[in-house]
Parts: sequence; structure tokens; C-alpha cells
Amino acid sequence: MSIIEPITALQLQPIARPRRNWPAAFAALRRLLANKDSTEEVFNIMAALNGDATWRGYQRLLTTVEGGQLAFRHEEIATLLSDRAWLATLPADSLGRAYLAHVEGSNISAEGLIAVSSHVMRGVDHPVAWFGRRTRDVHDLWHVLSGYGTDGLGEACLVAFSYPQTGGLGWAFIAAGAAVKSRVAPERHPYARAIWEGYRRGKACVWLGQLDYAALLVQPLEAVRAGLGLAPPAIYNSIPAHARLGAIPKAD
Repeated sequence: MSIIEPITALQLQPIARPRRNWPAAFAALRRLLANKDSTEEVFNIMAALNGDATWRGYQRLLTTVEGGQLAFRHEEIATLLSDRAWLATLPADSLGRAYLAHVEGSNISAEGLIAVSSHVMRGVDHPVAWFGRRTRDVHDLWHVLSGYGTDGLGEACLVAFSYPQTGGLGWAFIAAGAAVKSRVAPERHPYARAIWEGYRRGKACVWLGQLDYAALLVQPLEAVRAGLGLAPPAIYNSIPAHARLGAIPKAD
């Protein structure tokens, strides 16, 4: 008998599948497109549209030995990513050092993401809630792995990348809204194609939800990317850095 069989037999159904709240999602998207730094609106959209995606992701994690071990340990990845003193000791070419450079260069932090999401994601003592926090806390690590910056286009590409990785409809909703909005950008660049490329890269990539990030942080960034099948984002990289900033114009 494989390990998957008893786990499958013990799977529980969600207590209740949250109903999607489209009016709330559209209102939050409008505010987000007006200001890409309104990170709290991302969590509002996720709460409105993601349904049982986190539950399904946790169940998927349990179908592998390695995923089950991660779930058993239920370590908080934010604690590790917040230890900048430790990250600074890692090799210069490592994923951990690249992550440290990313958050310091962008003046962001794992703690900041937790604070912004606190009105939607509460510290519930439940394994599915742990998996949801884990997905939230690796967002900026996915920026580094995927090669997308924190400019307007980079954020849109990463949410498109995140949709096939998480199965959360909220990610697809934001990506589609950004792609439509980019069509009226003053500069003519393949913004929508770059966002679509983000989706395709996320779909082709190894499922990142199963990774042991503590082990990967010490490894060379390029080796990690190669192991995950993450080639550089060609269309995104072809667009000048200054043009990525204005890819998603402010809403009226």
C-alpha cells in the first residue's frame, strides 16, 4: 500500500466552501489598479474569490512524503525569512542572499506582509491556515525565483504566475484586470503578452507549494531555478525597466 492511499482515505471535506463575492472583488481590484502598492486589496480579492483553494493546496501537499513531513513540522516560513542576520551569512550566490537583497532593495519585509494581511488572515491554529500563511509568506521569495520585479508589470506577471501554482481564482482575476488595464498604457509594449507569459511559466514550473524553502535558501539561486524549470522571463525582460513601472496606469 502506498503512503498516498491511507492519506486519501482520511481526507476531510471543507467545513464550508466560501461563496465568491464578485462585487467586493471588483471594488478591491479598482482600488488596486489605482495604486499597485495597496497590498491589502490583494488579500481582499483573495478572500472574495479564492474559495477553497487553500484547502485543496493543503490536501495536495499531503499526497507526497516530503509534503507530509513539511505539514508535520508546520514551520512558519516567515520566521526564517525575517532572520536577516542569518540570511546575510549565506553564500553570495544563494537564494537566501538574493531574497535579502530583494527585500532590502524594495524596502519590504515578511513582517510587513503579515501586518497588511492581518484583517483577512488571522492566526488560526489549524493546518490549513498554516498552509495559507505559508503561501502568503513566500510571495516575495517567488519574486526572486521567477525573476519578476516589484514594478507594476512585475507584480502583474507574478500574480499570473501564482494562479496555476495556487489554484486561487483571485490571482487570475488580478492578472486579467492588469492585462486589460495595460492596453491603455501610454507606451506600447507587449504588457499583456508578458502577463500571459507569467501564467505559462507558472503552469510549466514545478509546484512550489511542496518545496522545503529552508533547504533551498542556502543553495545557489541559478541552480534552484534550473531544478524548478524556471528559465528567465523573456518577454518581461525585453521591456525597458522604466516602461514596466507605467505598465498598469492608474484607474480613473
